[in-house]
Amino acid sequence: MEHEKTQLANGIRIVTSRMPHVRSATIIIYVRVGSRYESAYLAGISHFLEHMLFKGTERRPDPVLISEAIEGVGGIMNASTGRESTDYWVKVPSAHVGLAFDVLADMLRHSLFDPVELEKERHVIVEEIHGIRDTPDDYIHDLVDQALWNGHPLGRPIIGSEETVEAITRDELIAYLHEHYRADRLVVAAAGDLVHEQVVELVEQYFGDLKPGPPADSHPARLADARPCVQLLDRPTEQAHLCVAWPALPYTDERRFVQGMLDAVLSSGMSSRLFKEIRERQGLAYEVYGYLREYADVGQGVVYTGTDVERAERALRAVRNELEKLVREPVPTEELERMKELRVGRIVMGLEDSRAVASWIGGQELVFGEVLTPEEVIARIRAVTSEEIQALAQELFRPDRFALAVIGPFDDPEPLLTAARGD
Repeated sequence: MEHEKTQLANGIRIVTSRMPHVRSATIIIYVRVGSRYESAYLAGISHFLEHMLFKGTERRPDPVLISEAIEGVGGIMNASTGRESTDYWVKVPSAHVGLAFDVLADMLRHSLFDPVELEKERHVIVEEIHGIRDTPDDYIHDLVDQALWNGHPLGRPIIGSEETVEAITRDELIAYLHEHYRADRLVVAAAGDLVHEQVVELVEQYFGDLKPGPPADSHPARLADARPCVQLLDRPTEQAHLCVAWPALPYTDERRFVQGMLDAVLSSGMSSRLFKEIRERQGLAYEVYGYLREYADVGQGVVYTGTDVERAERALRAVRNELEKLVREPVPTEELERMKELRVGRIVMGLEDSRAVASWIGGQELVFGEVLTPEEVIARIRAVTSEEIQALAQELFRPDRFALAVIGPFDDPEPLLTAARGD
């Protein structure tokens, strides 16, 4: 997969990849700001702002006009907010790339922040918060973040709290936009049936006069900032919802490829150790999985499972046992090669769509300032050894660093903590 890069005089970076075999094009605008940049009293403002940019502009004052402009040519659009970045994307037939830029630029630069629409969207977000809290297998992930990063912005929900969302003002939203949506924090990624020069011209046309800004405070973190504890929500659920988490490597650590393979062995797919042991062999849970969250300076690993209340301690011991196996024993060669092929295959299959390719080049440019090709990433995956995986497991899987989050009918977390940590 080839790509091209241009940086405008104002600092905006543009990366593109031509896919002549498709008839679509995806444009993604990344902004390097997310929930970890927020002060405590503005928690949730990045997400609130993302919502408001869909709620009417000077040229398209009715929010419906924004969606109709894209959907009227068969396109789709959406956005998402993370802890370190926010992205806005449009996928259209390639003949309408110019329209995609026109709509995105209109949203990012000319939104109205109409007071009526703002109050409506505030209510929508509060209902979204209620929905998460009413869904234990969603809410447990917010709780485990709090359990691991208690007191740091990484431990706060991206969406904020009902109290902070209710308090955010129109002026604060506009000020936050002007502070953070600056040229030097933007990456524009495009992939599909397009040419690089066309994209550069459109970015220059719509964003060339955007000014850079001073560096923003991302509230840096260190592994030592993790304060592992227990978050217990006593609720009369039918299942016990359980998460174990630990501090992990950031994406800036060269061992991220080793960490990715460690995660794959533990939790990728139905051939992973967690699935085979906890679901297939012991029958303790219908759903069990793990995931990594990697940031610029720290990371975290998480294992989730939902199980019968009476089996909660047994399930946590089973999770701990799988982690301990990776500490004690090297991954057998046959298993490691199988999991490498799983990761390689998913990379290859995952890059068949213009949006996936735009995400690949844009995401890497945003966080690393360079783009590794799929072939380069695959080579690094294939180079990972069992010894490296075991050494990293020994470094990360320390029971005294395990955080625990629980939702279920429990009034005492100590037996569950003992099961998870083996104290």
